[in-house]
Amino acid sequence: MSVRRATLALGVSVAALLAAAAPASAIIGGTVSKDAPWAVHMLVDGAPQCTGTAVAREWVLTATHCFKNIPDSAITFRVGSLGPQGGEVVRPIPDSRRGNDHTDMTLIKVPPMTVALARLAESGDLAAGKTITAYGWGATCTDGLEGGCQSPVLKQADLTVRPNSDQECRDERMVSDSPTEFCAARINGITAGGDSGGPAFLTRPDGSAVLVGVLSLSDRDHLASFGDVAYQRAWIQSVI
Repeated sequence: MSVRRATLALGVSVAALLAAAAPASAIIGGTVSKDAPWAVHMLVDGAPQCTGTAVAREWVLTATHCFKNIPDSAITFRVGSLGPQGGEVVRPIPDSRRGNDHTDMTLIKVPPMTVALARLAESGDLAAGKTITAYGWGATCTDGLEGGCQSPVLKQADLTVRPNSDQECRDERMVSDSPTEFCAARINGITAGGDSGGPAFLTRPDGSAVLVGVLSLSDRDHLASFGDVAYQRAWIQSVI
C-alpha cells in the first residue's frame, strides 16, 4: 500500500512507511479550532496517535485502525481541552472495544466524561455538494516526518462532499460500492497523520451541528474518506 493510501494513525508501521516516503501534508490552510468540546485526543504511551469524538458520557468514537497492535494499557484520551494541557485524561475500560463490521469505526468505553457530546447525524443530513468540517490534531508540516510535527492544538478544515459515483474518488479508492463511507474534497485544507478517527461535522439549516463522518483515509492532497455516521447510527446507539 502506498503512503498516499495509508491510513492516518501514527503507529510504528505507518511511521516506518513515512520514513521512506515523500513528505506528508497537514490540515493545510485550515484554521485553529475555537469550540469543539466533544473532541478527544488519543495518545499511545503519551505520544499523539489519533483523534476521536465523545458520543456518550462513557464512549469515544474513532477509527478502528487506530488500535492495531496497541494494548488498552498504552492508551490515554485527553478530553475537554483543545490543547496539550488542561481538561481531563481518561483511560479505556479494558476489553471494551466495539468495532464495526462494515466500516473503519470503533467505539471504546471510558470512565464518565464531563464534556458536551456530539450529536449524531440522521439519514438525509449528508448529501453531495454539502460542506463538512473535519477536525484533528494531525501533522502540521509539509516536509519531514508527520510524527515529528503533530499539532499541539486542534485544527479544522472544510471539505465538500462528493457523490460515491465520483470517478476520482473511486479511482483513488476513497469509496467503494458500499454506502458505509463517503468521499470529500478539500476546500481550505486536508487531513494527515494523527487526524484518523477524527470527526466531520455538518451544520444544518437551523444552525445545529451534527456528526456525519469518522475519518478513515486521505490522499494527503485533496481527497479524504469518512465512515458514514448516519448509516451506522443504529449500531452506535446499540452500543452506547
